[in-house]
Amino acid sequence: MPADPGDWRAWIAYGLSWAGLGWDASSPDVPDATCGPVPAYPVGPDRLAALAEVEQERVVEIATSSAPWGHRATSNWETSDWGISGWGAPTAAARRLELHAYTEAAPGARWQGLFAATWPAYRSWYLSEGAAARPDLDEAAAALARHMPELVPTWERLVELTDLGDGVDETAARLLTMWRVPVFAAGCSQVVLDGPDPALIRNYDYDPQLFEGVIASTNYSGARRVIGTSDLLWGLLDGMNDAGLCLSLTYGGRPGGADGFAIPLALRYVLETCTDVDSAVATLRRLPVAQAYNLAILDASGAHATVFVAPGEPLRVSDLRATTNHRLETVEHPATARSLRSVPRQQHLLEALEQGTPRAEILDSFTRSPLRSVDYDAGFGTLYTAQYRPQAGEVTYRWPDATWTRAFDDADERRVVSLPV
Repeated sequence: MPADPGDWRAWIAYGLSWAGLGWDASSPDVPDATCGPVPAYPVGPDRLAALAEVEQERVVEIATSSAPWGHRATSNWETSDWGISGWGAPTAAARRLELHAYTEAAPGARWQGLFAATWPAYRSWYLSEGAAARPDLDEAAAALARHMPELVPTWERLVELTDLGDGVDETAARLLTMWRVPVFAAGCSQVVLDGPDPALIRNYDYDPQLFEGVIASTNYSGARRVIGTSDLLWGLLDGMNDAGLCLSLTYGGRPGGADGFAIPLALRYVLETCTDVDSAVATLRRLPVAQAYNLAILDASGAHATVFVAPGEPLRVSDLRATTNHRLETVEHPATARSLRSVPRQQHLLEALEQGTPRAEILDSFTRSPLRSVDYDAGFGTLYTAQYRPQAGEVTYRWPDATWTRAFDDADERRVVSLPV
């Protein structure tokens, strides 16, 4: 945690103001540095109505939320330790994106700092449909123990760390199981490249203000190091373990959801417990997921698979190397696919593979149209390109004018990059 208690004040002020919970960040009544429980200020009906109207205009078929920017905490933090500075006034030429990479084997000070900074926003999203719409703690904990028992000790430690001075937070404990959370969706393109140095490359397309902006290297089990892009506090949008198994996700194009786990925890679980493509596919077959996604899987041997997961139906396994935002090669919801330009992006990648386009050119193409999107205000802008190289044990993040390579044991680091529009 930050050495200066004043950093806690900035964290709490940031979280409350971005969560839209009715607290003025310029107020002199800054919460005490000891934190204590953060009050859950209600979001008024006028704001809910306005947000519903905005979401309806987005075309993408996802649920609305009571938070002013959708469903997430954001990476625009403002303290010295986490580098919080905020967007300021975005210009027409570029937006700033701050990212924070940390290495912490077991959940501790770094994770608790992330939780303190973002929990008010996550809480607002989690309860946006009312507390009764979410599972009680017994149901959520039982689901985690039944389907992902290996993660229970880590979950219990995370729950302990939700105590910021006045006891553990039961609502946070429920969310951290990721069982039956509100639905959400993102864009994304991904491709698997073979050869002597196999690679998984993906773009993550979403609203910058909904992005944690955290790259976490962990060893939660004590036996398996995992590095990847954090989401929902301990889930992953993409990642790799020290056996060389890599995964990433793209939204599968189906609206709505059902009982199951949020996909970021499924990725975390596979990387914590599996070592190759076959074991990953076998594990995913038995996991109930809440929404539809394409998952790209690659291991250090070069074996790969792309699987389509959806609630209430069997896993579909394919050798397709490129996926975007419809089910493998099938467009089930044309309006959603059009709004996300899903088919042209997939065709671009498939043609590059068929034509034998050199790897460097394919990688560079992720930072340009049609793969790169700049629709940030519509919640569909490319936030980063990630290239996972399992044999090297490295992930390289790319933007049009910057790169950043991370390995499992790298020291904590902060980067600020621009997102040209």
